[in-house]
Amino acid sequence: MKPRTVKTRIGGMPVSEGAGVQLRRSLGTPALKNLDPFLMLDHFSSDNPDDYVAGFPDHPHRGFITFTYMLNGHMEHRDSMGNQGDLKSGGAQWMKAASGVIHSEMPRQQDGLMRGFQLWINLPAREKMSDPAYQEYGAGAFPVTDEPGARVKVLMGSHGEARGPIEDPLTDVHYLDLTLEASARFSHALPEGHNAFIYVYEGAVNVGDTAVSTHELAVLVDGEGAALEAADQGARVILVAGRPIGEPIVQYGPFVMNRREEIEQAFQDYQQDRLVRTRARMEGHG
Repeated sequence: MKPRTVKTRIGGMPVSEGAGVQLRRSLGTPALKNLDPFLMLDHFSSDNPDDYVAGFPDHPHRGFITFTYMLNGHMEHRDSMGNQGDLKSGGAQWMKAASGVIHSEMPRQQDGLMRGFQLWINLPAREKMSDPAYQEYGAGAFPVTDEPGARVKVLMGSHGEARGPIEDPLTDVHYLDLTLEASARFSHALPEGHNAFIYVYEGAVNVGDTAVSTHELAVLVDGEGAALEAADQGARVILVAGRPIGEPIVQYGPFVMNRREEIEQAFQDYQQDRLVRTRARMEGHG
């Protein structure tokens, strides 16, 4: 396997979202607007309730998918169609907003560590106005494999014989959560042509000759796979890859479409209470 090297590194930019939740954003910033099919990566991590307790009250989405992975904490999802989800430590939710969803994500804890990620995944034009859908699973549904120096949790895609329960057939997303011991080496095959990145949320790793530190995202060049080596303190890393869509992206806040006119229509639909057209299907367990 010819491993991928680092094309560029991006530091997480502190931002405030929702009703004042403090987080770091790497994808979706002036430094890296998007990485087709990925639109945004937010990393929230705090044990100070003032940083997260206000949560994310009702807000709309159209034209893309959100994928939320809770490392630590307890967040409740509710939407205007009556769906309810309960994300706890280790769980994840894939939400295809598509033609329109209005939802909230509110902490169900008053203290302690709240930590996780939200990734935005684009939809191709033919799917942007399709029906919404959900896949949500608790921690026990995700396979975890142990290999020398590494523990691998598979959320989407596969690693060896382990396959994650959440599937995104449109972009074939791979999403691994890696725990690496000091100086441990890890490799993972990736489809050529898929865009890929790593985000280090504890410790540091080397990708070839490039060091990637805590709160840094590294975009990988094309190739057959990824190969990482943890630094002396070990590391925790997410490794994400997906098939590019290759279509124009026009984004304004929570709406992501292909043309400006479609963004204007999304605003009109939201203002006139027409954004939500179809009740979402919900799948998942564990």
